[in-house]
Amino acid sequence: MHKQDCWWHRSSVYQIYPRSFCDSDGDGIGDLAGIRSKLDYLALLGVDVLWLCPVYASPNDDNGYDIADYGRIMQEFGTMADMELLIAEAGKRGMKIMMDIVANHTSDEHKWFMEARKSADNPYRDYYIWAKQPNALSSTFGGSAWQYEAETGEYYLHLFSKKQPDLNWRNPRVRQEIADILIFWLDKGIGGFRFDVIDLIGKVPEQGITANGPRLHEYVRELNEKSFGPRNVLTVGESWTATPETGPLWSSPARHELSMIFQFGHLTLDQAQPGGEKWDLAPYSLLDLKSLLSRWQTELYGRGWNSLFWNNHDTPRAVSRFGDEGEYRLQSAKMLATVMYGMAGTPFIYQGEEIGMTNVRFTDMADYRDIETLHLYRDRLAAGHGAGSIMASIYAKGRDNARTPMQWDGGEHAGFSSGAPWIKVNPNYSEINVDAALKDPHSIFHFYRRLIALRKTADWLVYGSYELLLPRHEQLFAYVREYDNRRYLVFGNFSRQTLAINPADLRISPQAASILHNYTAVPLLEQGIIRPWEGGIISL
Repeated sequence: MHKQDCWWHRSSVYQIYPRSFCDSDGDGIGDLAGIRSKLDYLALLGVDVLWLCPVYASPNDDNGYDIADYGRIMQEFGTMADMELLIAEAGKRGMKIMMDIVANHTSDEHKWFMEARKSADNPYRDYYIWAKQPNALSSTFGGSAWQYEAETGEYYLHLFSKKQPDLNWRNPRVRQEIADILIFWLDKGIGGFRFDVIDLIGKVPEQGITANGPRLHEYVRELNEKSFGPRNVLTVGESWTATPETGPLWSSPARHELSMIFQFGHLTLDQAQPGGEKWDLAPYSLLDLKSLLSRWQTELYGRGWNSLFWNNHDTPRAVSRFGDEGEYRLQSAKMLATVMYGMAGTPFIYQGEEIGMTNVRFTDMADYRDIETLHLYRDRLAAGHGAGSIMASIYAKGRDNARTPMQWDGGEHAGFSSGAPWIKVNPNYSEINVDAALKDPHSIFHFYRRLIALRKTADWLVYGSYELLLPRHEQLFAYVREYDNRRYLVFGNFSRQTLAINPADLRISPQAASILHNYTAVPLLEQGIIRPWEGGIISL
């Protein structure tokens, strides 16, 4: 694969959930000034792009993913002047800001919807989707996806909360409005967009079609042409329905759609039933994980571009889900980073991942804040599920696992705020925090620094081919990257077991040299030994 002139091929993205990152004014809610105060920390980590979850004006029914005004900053987060200063200060440190755009739906408090609900002949009526009779479509948050409006005698569609009415992308005026919003932010100097649930905008609800509607890619190409296409920016779409086969439709440069897509197949492997609810738990198979991630590597090689991530604001902490959050937390967190970010694609690191933050286990439902979690508890309790099994699902999969405050130090509220945080801090903050990580040369943070720095200079990491080794091994994930006739082994032991392997199976030779390794002791691969949760990169 030849080099391509895309700046984001060598970049690493750091995702910030603003409400939980850093609070500058003591109200318990993270804000833009708080993010600005941590820019030197992020520059030290080495990331190039800061992806902010929504910071627009919102009534916060779904923590900002219900937007009331795309051109105004939520008061809790600051002002437009704060936003412009953040863009400028990040730029001085060589970092770009990526905005999170929710274009599938708005808040019911957006001026478009407040007009639309007034009458059936309002000019904004067709900005949304209405029906005289609802069909069987259901909301992701539970119940029907249709909400009755007595004023006009019709139902509006909401695939999420009833306070998040879906936009009607069949209306060209809606498509132009979204393009204009993107241009507004591009003109302020941002470096790209993450598009929330972008695979839903082509829906045909009267036919029961929500994801991957027939005009989906037409809409994305049009948006590209009208807004971000002429600019050299990073765009990534969230698509829970994307597959390795459809990935190039989104990210092939020739198609002029997006830079890349977020694919989530690897985050559904620990569900009891394929396509079932995420709350029904089952152990995942490493064989399935290797197979799926490898398919994305091979299907998109030379045809598109991958995103690389273990977790985000909607999913459990990586080290709790795929690693060992106890005895081997440090080793497993480093190993997971090595195996994921050793692949071809752009890494997306979620806040706190770089210090090995873990899931939280609140015992009182009153301590949870996530609307999806609260609905789940209510609905399953009413359906006869035991409280214990419901809590087990929440501990494993609840979105608040990712939303507890960033753990900056061992002081009060983990240094997140001088006031009581909007959601409680994980009690393990006295052990797991940035201050401790910076002081420890062997910390997860400093390992991430080295890995991120390597990606900036190593052509093979960015453009090398991918070959999975030992596909049937149930504990070891190993693959070879090859570029300019040089080969590199990336490996990780996904277990507490010490593995005995044949060095030849991993292409190990006497000339092999370690580039990056998660143990302080030297690798023992030449002797056929891989220690618990060991991972690293070897030049073959």
